[in-house]
Amino acid sequence: MKLILLQGHEWSVTQIKYNGEEDFLFTVAKDPIVNVWYSVNDERLGTYMGHTGAVWCVDAHWNTKHVLTGSADNSCRLWDCETGNFDFGGNIIMQMGYQCFVSFFDLRDPSQIDNNKPYVKIPCSDSKITSAIWRPRRECIISGELNQYSAKSGEVLVNVKEHLRQINNIQLSRDMTVFVTASKDDTAKIFDSTTLEHQKTFWTECPVNSAALSLNYDHVVLGGGQEAMDVTTTSTRIGKFEASFFHLAFEEEFGRVKGNFGPINSFAFHPDGKSYSSGGEDGYVRIHYFNPQYFEFEFEA
Repeated sequence: MKLILLQGHEWSVTQIKYNGEEDFLFTVAKDPIVNVWYSVNDERLGTYMGHTGAVWCVDAHWNTKHVLTGSADNSCRLWDCETGNFDFGGNIIMQMGYQCFVSFFDLRDPSQIDNNKPYVKIPCSDSKITSAIWRPRRECIISGELNQYSAKSGEVLVNVKEHLRQINNIQLSRDMTVFVTASKDDTAKIFDSTTLEHQKTFWTECPVNSAALSLNYDHVVLGGGQEAMDVTTTSTRIGKFEASFFHLAFEEEFGRVKGNFGPINSFAFHPDGKSYSSGGEDGYVRIHYFNPQYFEFEFEA
């Protein structure tokens, strides 16, 4: 497996994400830097500067016109992707915070942003909201207990309780029919994105910080490791800092990738299926290009 290291952050990487057009990789970290890289040649295209605290999350508009970031400086910033300037565009954005609420802003009404008055603000019972995803019909799924909210009214549409501990990450499949969750209870789980019905469970030996679904194969990659605060007292072997690959249908592990020097915080498959990326506590983004054997592999149950 060919490995390329991207070094664009001074602190732990918190999230990595490809845009829908497959040509950019966005990375954010516990430093105030937002980086964008060319996915074709792994060169850095540019940096968005403006946050004053750790940046927890990043997302790109469907046509990559805008990029949205959320930070520990208590702000969400919308950037013009090409120029790096602040901009208003698109339609609806969702903001979540540690104060146990989810807010929705309509960017067609700039006064909502100027006055920090969302058109819907939903209080949540969870102690900490760590991840959320959009559904096609303007609904969102919130971590903690899995709650599906209407972005129009704030009404709770569906609620399920499957994980025993906090959910760290949620990612949709390409066709948006299912999503995968990563949890501190040492599992990743697959759910139907409409009914929130639980379908699959993948067990590991450590807390799972992130999980991603392959866009081309029935594969799931997941990983995490020992809590970051305990890393200095633990070897990489004991810390379980590997990326684990599972077969989606059989729920069995078929491979591991080593090399991280701390917990893995984020995964993303490249849309072309030829590589996957990981961001870790050591501040590096690792791009792993699969060997030909990966594409020829057939799982035997």
